[in-house]
Amino acid sequence: MRFTSHLITALAGICSARAWSTYVVPHIDGADDVPGLTTALANFTEDATILFDKGTTYNIWTPLIFPELTNVEVLIEGNLTYPEDIPTIQAIVASDNFPGTWCVFTFTGGDNVTLRGSEDPDWGWIDAHGQAWWNQNNQENRPHGWSFSKITNGVIRDMKLWKALTSCRPIAWNFKTSGSSNLHAFNNVILAASDNSSAFPFNTYTLCPGFSAGGTDMLFENNHIVNGDDCITVGSGTKNIHFRNSYCQGGHGLSIGSLGKNGDVADVQNILIENVTMQSTLYGARFKSWLGGNGLARNITWKDITFNDVPFPIYVTQKYANQVGENNSTDTNSTHIEDFTFQNFTGTIRDTPYVEGSCVSNPCWYYVANATGREIVIFDLYPETATNIITKDLFPKTETGAQVDVMCNATTISNDVGFECVNGPFVKTEAGH
Repeated sequence: MRFTSHLITALAGICSARAWSTYVVPHIDGADDVPGLTTALANFTEDATILFDKGTTYNIWTPLIFPELTNVEVLIEGNLTYPEDIPTIQAIVASDNFPGTWCVFTFTGGDNVTLRGSEDPDWGWIDAHGQAWWNQNNQENRPHGWSFSKITNGVIRDMKLWKALTSCRPIAWNFKTSGSSNLHAFNNVILAASDNSSAFPFNTYTLCPGFSAGGTDMLFENNHIVNGDDCITVGSGTKNIHFRNSYCQGGHGLSIGSLGKNGDVADVQNILIENVTMQSTLYGARFKSWLGGNGLARNITWKDITFNDVPFPIYVTQKYANQVGENNSTDTNSTHIEDFTFQNFTGTIRDTPYVEGSCVSNPCWYYVANATGREIVIFDLYPETATNIITKDLFPKTETGAQVDVMCNATTISNDVGFECVNGPFVKTEAGH
């Protein structure tokens, strides 16, 4: 895609002729290292490196908010640790003078800003101590992740998050890029799996993706994400996103939305997701919008997707309901979708009994009435709102060897979707080859 090459060219061509300064963040054993850094930041907002030094484990015990930055690299060569005391965090977030959601690092804007970790396997780790929250199934006044917002010409690279509350459970998201443009995020590792099978890294009310993509002209590549929610989620207002060459495990898929909640007007265009391995995720490719929504999502492609142990490899719904309640809207509209392509999906559908860790109801929030549990595609569409949706080169099998099925209502489509649009066996049509 053209915006990918333009992005790389833009990032490579940025330089500064002014003198460069480096600020080594000081550390005090047993104390919060954020206040000292916050005091110094005003002197390093341009042409500077802010360095968390290798060999030091820094205490990030309160939120860190960066002022607007120009030509600044935040380099994390040491390790960072979040607070381990859950009640202390909750008290801060709940206090009257707290400015809002606790984001561990908040970038408020700027140009040519880089957030860079370490390539040393032992250093550059951010330990969120998420296991304690998960063990308690504790979601009250929790911290969030890294807000990389309103940045032009940004880079997020070589970051390593461990037990990331910010990976969606119980913290909301790992990396949020709302309002940014010309962003390149690559070689990042997010490991947010629970060691306790009964303590799911659960997130009931908020998105907890690896990447929450919002903005324009972004390239995400070579990222390794193990979490409990979307590997990537693309929100309204997002355009020209390329997510490729990555690995996702244990989460909720490669997601667009949810869009159109409470009648919101959605606008999502030009999204390409390709060459991704999905291991033991609940969904593979996923689109979700609410009844009563407005606007348009168009020109979205998922291609070259390998999936293993995935119950819902391709799932599109315009009748989304979240964990806390059903979508009871009686509105006859939904966010329109146009030019969706699902191409070259190969893998194994999980068709054996399971209960995914985020299930807290009966039936589970992801239950699909009348499904056989062997579907390669579920199109849960609303009449006269979907145009030119197609699947091509799908090569699925089930774990048990049983017949592969689809769910599709022919009254909701106007084109050959690449298979016989029925609730029944998966049979390719001419468009599907």
